[in-house]
Amino acid sequence: MTESDVRLERVTKVFGDVVAVDDLSLDIVRGEFFSLLGPSGCGKTTTLRILGGFEEPTEGTVHLGGADVTGLPPYRRDVNTVFQSYALFPHLDVFENVAFGLRRKKVARAELGRRVGEMLDLVDLPGMERRRPTQLSGGQQQRVALARALVNRPRVLLLDEPLGALDLKLRKQMQLELKRIQHEVGITFVHVTHDQEEAMTMADTIAVMNEGRIEQLATPEELYERPRTAFVAGFLGVSNLLFGAVAGENLVRLDGGAEIRVPKDVLAGLAGRVAVGVRPEKIRLMAEVNALSGTVVERSYVGVSTQYIVETPAGVITVYVQNADARTPGAVPGDPVTLGWDPEASFVVEIPEEGKE
Repeated sequence: MTESDVRLERVTKVFGDVVAVDDLSLDIVRGEFFSLLGPSGCGKTTTLRILGGFEEPTEGTVHLGGADVTGLPPYRRDVNTVFQSYALFPHLDVFENVAFGLRRKKVARAELGRRVGEMLDLVDLPGMERRRPTQLSGGQQQRVALARALVNRPRVLLLDEPLGALDLKLRKQMQLELKRIQHEVGITFVHVTHDQEEAMTMADTIAVMNEGRIEQLATPEELYERPRTAFVAGFLGVSNLLFGAVAGENLVRLDGGAEIRVPKDVLAGLAGRVAVGVRPEKIRLMAEVNALSGTVVERSYVGVSTQYIVETPAGVITVYVQNADARTPGAVPGDPVTLGWDPEASFVVEIPEEGKE
């Protein structure tokens, strides 16, 4: 059986009359890069703070490495945290910032120097030992904060929106760096973000949170290709949701009359009204399978692809067409088109309340 590093059992956190975390249970496997993903106010940061000991749960228990740590303060938990603000000591140089935790543990000088050096090599900052935080770029400061958190070899590293203060290009670079570092050290990383691309780039497993609960927990690929709810489908990228009714074991009759095929397994046990989802990049402008007639109402060139908004009897559909061949003319607003997609590209989600009428 795979060992869990982190376990939350029926954790609830209430602030006044607001339920921030609602009866949440969670297991995180040892050595995993795990992301808590969701919009502002969904409970992800509160969950992380409960793990770190910065907040006590109103109900439920927290286990780290099999030990119940509920009620223990942060310094008595085998975790370290990297915050968005980095929280470096401005009066200390890089070496002393990283060495801070080791000095508190009274680690011998030779061992301390060796471990700080190893960490600075790991985060690609050799030769920066004597610089102050104010002499570093944002990305370098983030690396120092990471080295300081890892040098104590915690069981779990908590990352609270760690890349939020960086510009887009550096953020993308650091996503890959964080993943590399996590692979090298083999420590469990628990990462909080509202950025779906960041979570999908780095995480082995993602828990998508909404209103204090986990909507779906899965690999990035499964969340994107087979979301279970309209919220997950919409939060992880653009998704077309088409309403209709089950008309066979792999057939849905859309509002407007068109019939489309879907994988048999996604309709298992379902009857009545459903919502069929398909990602914009899975749709072709001229196709025979799952054919749906419509009219182009908008066209936008966005570099790697061209985005089309197509009006159909089943609703407005967004389509992304790769600009692989610049010589191929595209459709323009007013053009009639026949959309289509592979049945295997379809998924079915719970119908949102507003779609049930």
